[in-house]
Amino acid sequence: MNKHWIKIASIYVGTVIGAGFASGREIIEFFGVYGIKGIWGIVIAGLLFSLVGSLLLIKIYNKKINGFDELVLNIFGKRFGFVLDTIMIFSLYTGFSVMVAGSGAIFKQELNLSFNIGVIFMIICAFLVFLFSLEGLSFINSILVPLLIIGIIFITLYVNINGGYNFSNVEGANITKKGNFITSSLLYFGSNSLIIIIVFSSLLPLIDSKKTAVIGGILGGIILFVLGLSILTSILAYYNEVFILDIPMLKVCDYVGKHYRKTYAIILWIAMFTTALANGFGFINRISKDKNNIFSTALFCISTIPLAKIGFSNLVGVLYPISGLIGIMVMIGIFIL
Repeated sequence: MNKHWIKIASIYVGTVIGAGFASGREIIEFFGVYGIKGIWGIVIAGLLFSLVGSLLLIKIYNKKINGFDELVLNIFGKRFGFVLDTIMIFSLYTGFSVMVAGSGAIFKQELNLSFNIGVIFMIICAFLVFLFSLEGLSFINSILVPLLIIGIIFITLYVNINGGYNFSNVEGANITKKGNFITSSLLYFGSNSLIIIIVFSSLLPLIDSKKTAVIGGILGGIILFVLGLSILTSILAYYNEVFILDIPMLKVCDYVGKHYRKTYAIILWIAMFTTALANGFGFINRISKDKNNIFSTALFCISTIPLAKIGFSNLVGVLYPISGLIGIMVMIGIFIL
């Protein structure tokens, strides 16, 4: 029996678990603010990732959709499809730039190296993977995603077993700008929908049956649920100390040990890298018909440097809410139309 469902699940997890997820910042914003109720929010988000992910993969398999342009044309028609396609291309380009900026921030803050070195290092690594197209994306995720899972679960077990699962933020807020923990879960899923749709639409070569689609989608959703729950429980244990920080999980790592903070900085970089690959792969797949065109791939990578210079937190604050809203509308359209 082939193991394509493992590759699909790895790509799924690698696509979603970007800088905001692994840093703990997104988990605080969407779930941690509600205290213990945030755990129920994570459960809802996990169910959405599993259910909708599987349904989307089945739809791509049934309609034999091979690429985002086919998906858009097939479902939304030519006129609206063009507008949506343009928005998606912009989103992929900026999404890659956000992760490149994040790499620069980690190199500067945690490794005491130049911001520019972090930017250039990620771009070179991404360029090398892009040269191998879907095979490269699949291979690198199958290696890096297990490392992510092990690193995040280790810190969770260490922090919570030592702390006796004594959470410092049990009550939390009932209502925030995102509504309650239920609407917050929907928004969180929506903020990831755009990139999921784009990457999944390129996975037809890996989806050899409905069973592969279902298992790959459900397994990816379960892993995302476990990782989200792991980060949330770690953050709740030290909520009062970390809730205002840009990268709260690095502060949590201080309670494990000084050396582990550096280790987690590497884990965080890997999370950024896998998401950068998902965005970049989607962009190159859409723009260039020749998937192995070295010149266009290099041009794309280099052209994102000026945008990355704007800074990680600035880019996240502006771009993420916009893509979340678009993502929800597109996902609803896919299943209704």
